[in-house]
Amino acid sequence: MNSPHFNEDNLPENNHMFSVFNQQNAAFQATPYPDLDSRRSKLFKLKKQIIRYQDVIANAINTDFSSRSLDESKLLDLLGSVLEAEHAIRHLRKWMRPSKRSTELLFLSNRLHVQYQPKGVVGVVVPWNFPVYLALGPLVAALAAGNRVMIKLPEITPATNAVLKRMLAEVFTEHEVAVFGEEITDPSLFTTLPFNHIVFTGSPAIGRVVMRAAAENLTPVTLELGGKSPALISRHYPLADAAKRVLHGKATNCGQICVSPDYALVPRDKVDQFVEECKANFSSMYGNSIRDNPNYTSIVNDRHFKRLLEILDDAKAKGAQIIACAEYDRDQDARRMPVHIVLNCTADMRILKEELFGPVLPVVAYDALDDAIAYIKAGERPLALYCFTHDSNERDYVLKQTHSGGVTMNDWGWHVVNHDAPFGGIGNSGMGTYHGIEGFRELSHAKTVFARHRFFPTQLFYPPYGTWVQKLALHFFLKKGDPNLK
Repeated sequence: MNSPHFNEDNLPENNHMFSVFNQQNAAFQATPYPDLDSRRSKLFKLKKQIIRYQDVIANAINTDFSSRSLDESKLLDLLGSVLEAEHAIRHLRKWMRPSKRSTELLFLSNRLHVQYQPKGVVGVVVPWNFPVYLALGPLVAALAAGNRVMIKLPEITPATNAVLKRMLAEVFTEHEVAVFGEEITDPSLFTTLPFNHIVFTGSPAIGRVVMRAAAENLTPVTLELGGKSPALISRHYPLADAAKRVLHGKATNCGQICVSPDYALVPRDKVDQFVEECKANFSSMYGNSIRDNPNYTSIVNDRHFKRLLEILDDAKAKGAQIIACAEYDRDQDARRMPVHIVLNCTADMRILKEELFGPVLPVVAYDALDDAIAYIKAGERPLALYCFTHDSNERDYVLKQTHSGGVTMNDWGWHVVNHDAPFGGIGNSGMGTYHGIEGFRELSHAKTVFARHRFFPTQLFYPPYGTWVQKLALHFFLKKGDPNLK
């Protein structure tokens, strides 16, 4: 797809955004295949900037959240971004090599290969929960693939947006990498641009909107969405260890992570023990009060906090039991909200219908492993699945019986930050993947090249048909059809 040029005398609102798109498209047309050194140079510059700006970025995210653990920002947003850039730098030479393929026997002696060609201008739409890692991860893949990139940052992280703009502008021109944030008053305009690819991370509802807008331009999309990611605890797995890891997944970034454990499936006779273990682990990690704890992150804003309270109130009104893992006053402590464990949930409650995206952990009791698997399969396919078992037969059974974007065994989330493997969703949780070679290929066009040997007689297959060579080839490959078929 060739990206059209916008007439700058008649640009719509946010004309700077459209002008930048024109610049990037023109720059790509002028240099459609950046060489290895050029791509690696950009990745080196990006990595260096992340390291230089690490403290400034962590403080900016803290400002946007009102309270966001500086260590969590460095461990998850920044370290993850550096590791992804390093992985691409190390493997890019191999990724860029044409992939040799075998011709059909009919075309033996000719040559066939696949060349990975940059797509062009890539649009990246970033969510607020990890505004750095989820901006820079797709950026690494796009730069490695040789593309130009326009990034749309979330409106509710203005401090982080300002730092990222400054950091990237120091090493990239706008026709290489351009960053937009809260100044885009109508964010939907961004996805109406005729990009050559869009990477969107966010909710399934907005993902559908993005996909509809992209369809108008036949723009391919990578959608990283979310869903209700289960944590399935086997009857034979040490419960204290499982509780610690599930609790950590629910408390990290205050549960505001697309791959956070959304709910826990626990053997019925172990539910009470699981609750006590979760409370004990929360206390050991964060103490009995989190009001002034710098290691604990706040709910990002009042709107998201209100949504979580409404979900809890709905569950309580319908008979659920709610247990806070630390002292908490919803009026005094407000967005400093500890993990809340919710028991006796029923299917009519919002808590079992909606992705929670916060420190709320419903516990679903089960009797047999097949019951737990049936429960998972009854819902939409999740972005992640966490299975706690040391039994290899049980592990393989769960993996083969369930669908999810990715899996971490006996822990949570760590498959995401291993960049030699793809990250992506399935069904309601997304489509397409990035990270590693899959990210490089997602943002490249795999162009097949067939090179005919100088003396290879393909003209033998031209009309008029019915020559002895054609008959011999058809007989060799097709044999005889069924004469009795009408």
